[in-house]
Amino acid sequence: MTKTEIKKTAAGYPKFVEWSDEDNCFIGRCPMLFEGGVHGRDEAKVYQQLCEAAEEWVQVLLKDETPLPDSKSVSDYSGKFLVRVDPALHQRLALKAQASGESLNSLAGKALSKA
Repeated sequence: MTKTEIKKTAAGYPKFVEWSDEDNCFIGRCPMLFEGGVHGRDEAKVYQQLCEAAEEWVQVLLKDETPLPDSKSVSDYSGKFLVRVDPALHQRLALKAQASGESLNSLAGKALSKA
């Protein structure tokens, strides 16, 4: 596989960089491809290092003749999942959503998008 093909393959795996208050730095992960991650103070550099690490993992797996993990795209997810909560919490959230003029799904989606 050429370097360009390796880059393209590695790009197919979702990556994310988030600030960690616990570690006091940015942490970059590519969970579908490898455990662990990269870290640093500069978000852009962490993302660049994460992309390089993903490319290295693809190379290693190919060299070892280990099958690459399936990469999933957004279309592989329905956008629905079931969450079980205490009935009192369910009531409180439903009332909060109603008071703000939105659905419980909308309220939950906004809260989850901040996670």
